[in-house]
Amino acid sequence: MIVGALIDAGVPLDDIRAALGSLSIDRDAVWTERVQRAGISATKFQVRDEDTGGEHHHHSHGGVATEAHAHRTLTEIDALIDGSRLSSTGKTRAKALFARLGEVEGTIHGTSPDMVHLHEVGSLDSIIDIVSSVHALELIGADRILASPLNVGSGTIRSSHGLYPVPAPATIRLLEGVPIYSGSQRAEMVTPTGALLLTAYATEFGGIPPMKIRRIGYGAGARNFEDTPNVVRVLVGDSDVSVSSHTVTVIEAEIDDMNPQIFGVLMEKLLAQGALDVFYTPIQMKKNRPGTLLSVIATPATREKLTSTIFHETTTIGVRYRDMTRECLDRETETVVTPSGPIRFKVARRGGEVLNAAPEFDDCVRLANATGKSVKEIQAAATKAWLDTRRP
Repeated sequence: MIVGALIDAGVPLDDIRAALGSLSIDRDAVWTERVQRAGISATKFQVRDEDTGGEHHHHSHGGVATEAHAHRTLTEIDALIDGSRLSSTGKTRAKALFARLGEVEGTIHGTSPDMVHLHEVGSLDSIIDIVSSVHALELIGADRILASPLNVGSGTIRSSHGLYPVPAPATIRLLEGVPIYSGSQRAEMVTPTGALLLTAYATEFGGIPPMKIRRIGYGAGARNFEDTPNVVRVLVGDSDVSVSSHTVTVIEAEIDDMNPQIFGVLMEKLLAQGALDVFYTPIQMKKNRPGTLLSVIATPATREKLTSTIFHETTTIGVRYRDMTRECLDRETETVVTPSGPIRFKVARRGGEVLNAAPEFDDCVRLANATGKSVKEIQAAATKAWLDTRRP
């Protein structure tokens, strides 16, 4: 699906065929088809599996795997990658991907990576998928790759090791630290191959960043769900440098049975542990009880630590969270000299234009206490000093 989406976005199929080298027995070993997935026209990347003599259909993907795939070691896979025509950087990247998979499989099965025989992902068609993806992403030349939270599906799959829950053990291990959810489809929506590629290339997971889109591609999966397009969508574009945005996680909890003195301690602890902001909102809860909504804005990486603190320090028995995109002005601090002393001045810009500027309140209070002047006098003097520095 990833290769299909990248081809749909403009990567030439002939370049993919050329990069495969000896992995592709002949020119027609890989091809594309135009298909519909729940009303979306998409590119289906097809591989003739030389291990089985038939067309490639991703192992199981929500059904039962019945084809006999080759069981290859990492050494054998490295030799196959060396037979491709990837660049030297691409070959190194592809080998590193399989080495990571070997470590994961070794951990799951309690053996060393060198002793692991990769089953479904070690088949020739899956190796072609990964080599093709590495080459296509190299041709795209993106210096930043982001992905949405991943729908992993639900249900069970049958692999060479037996019947497993979705996500498969290798998939879920590869997705550690990545935001995932289980959609309504009783199918394997993320395979080990997909998890391997996404986690190796994507540096962030969340909403669409500010960008100017140049190309759009849709890559089709094998199954066609009635209510959801079974596609991977790729957007290729240029970052909108005029917008400073990033993904944040908002954590919330309602509390109606806690000593209010604890709220102050909780805020201090959360901010000390890396929360970007903490605030409280009065709310009316069940049984018409007044309560407090705790809201914490944080980076995705600190969500687990902050959630743990909320459970330890409050009486809540549940929290919820969601990822959002936050846009911020570019901020810097300047120092101005006033008759009462130096004061830091916070300046916020967007695209180089100053939109907000204000003296640091703590500095104003400190100088007001030291001089006996009012805080508003100190603020006015600081604002005048800053404006004077901007006049020609």
